[in-house]
Amino acid sequence: MRWALVKVCLAVTAMVVIAFAVPLAMVVKETARDRAYSNAERQAATVGPVLAITTDKQQLEIAVASTEAGGDGRIAVHVPTSSKQTATGEAGRPPVEIGRQRATDEQVATARRKGRASTVQVPGGYTLLRPTAVASGEFAVVEVFISNEEVTHGVTTSWLIIAGVGIALILGSVAVADRLGTLMVRPAGRLAAAARSLGEGRLGVRVQEEGPRELRSAAVAFNAMADQVVQLLANERELAADLSHRLRTPLTVLRLNAASLGDGDAAAHTREAVAKLESEVDQIISTAREQREQRAQSTGGLESAACDAAEVIRDRMSFWSALAEDEGREARLAGVEHPVRVPVARAEFAAALDAMLGNVFRHTPEGTAFSVDVHHGGSASNSVIVLVSDAGPGIADPDAALLRGHGDGKPGSTGLGLDIVRRVAESTGGDVRIGPSVLGGTEVRVWLTLNGAGEETGRRRGRRKSERRLRYSPRRSTTT
Repeated sequence: MRWALVKVCLAVTAMVVIAFAVPLAMVVKETARDRAYSNAERQAATVGPVLAITTDKQQLEIAVASTEAGGDGRIAVHVPTSSKQTATGEAGRPPVEIGRQRATDEQVATARRKGRASTVQVPGGYTLLRPTAVASGEFAVVEVFISNEEVTHGVTTSWLIIAGVGIALILGSVAVADRLGTLMVRPAGRLAAAARSLGEGRLGVRVQEEGPRELRSAAVAFNAMADQVVQLLANERELAADLSHRLRTPLTVLRLNAASLGDGDAAAHTREAVAKLESEVDQIISTAREQREQRAQSTGGLESAACDAAEVIRDRMSFWSALAEDEGREARLAGVEHPVRVPVARAEFAAALDAMLGNVFRHTPEGTAFSVDVHHGGSASNSVIVLVSDAGPGIADPDAALLRGHGDGKPGSTGLGLDIVRRVAESTGGDVRIGPSVLGGTEVRVWLTLNGAGEETGRRRGRRKSERRLRYSPRRSTTT
């Protein structure tokens, strides 16, 4: 498009320049010729008054020499026969009285007979033959020579100036056309590059709305389409994640019921099917979360979200409380009386909490108590700690339990739950620790920073302060 516009502008400008330059060059040439002829007329006219008074050769020579053309030897005077006789008393053909004759005798005689000025071509240029009446009533002919250099004086310079102006106009038009083409092509190129990036999966790419009106409309439509694609993908992934989360509790109940079936092939097959289904659900949750992380990276952080951790914990504890009541578990909840904002999407935080509570129900006997505590130092603090504790047998190898796919070696453990928790914590710049709980079993401590990944020294300093507060500041508990 850019070069096509340049070519069109070049052709149009060239035609316009030629249409004006050629006639102008002809006018310049004719003007130079007319100027030379007019000057010759003026030179001949200066001799006319002298011829009207006298035809004396000496007087005529003085008059001719006083003119510019006469001083250059370009004026000749032809005196008629009767005048010649009057001046000298001799008969015969009149000679060239003054100056050098360049026109033929026939041309001079024709000019005298017609009685009007004429210009004839002679070797080296042109000559002006101007008849002038003398005292005898006849005509003398004044001949003024006009050289070719005088006829074309200044024409070459004028033509060069016209050519230079024309070339400058053409080059200027090409530069302007190239600039306009760039302004048109650049937005189109950006739109094409954005479309390729979107096709490659970089959902955060957007196009600046610039350029001609049509390209701006295309950019607006592209950005709206990209936003719609991002929203559709987000809805799809959130739906898959939410569905998987909802299946966690029924699967836990199903697993516990399968454990009470006793021995036998049918019971073993049922437990195996439940375990496989539970593994698939965990895999779906993990995959959905990885896709959300990749999407957040591709969009340049456009999907950053936050939620109220206290509200999410109350909601999920209400969800799990029915199963806890059926199994005779005592559930305690603390630190959720006031809103606690954390830089984690609600679905991700709920998935991490479900993973920790699900582990309590899977890997501890029925009747085992558990608690969820939230610790937040208020507006002055830059971190939130979520503690999930139980009174179960504990975890033999806490470090191995945090490895993806490793688990703690217990039957039914996939190793995905705590990995989900770890990723949620690390996405905020925090971490996850496993240790003994005050209830006698396992405590999973999730450390979430509120301002992203800070410096490591700052994190450790804040962690030590929070641990001192946890050690010496009793918290009020609520039994669910």
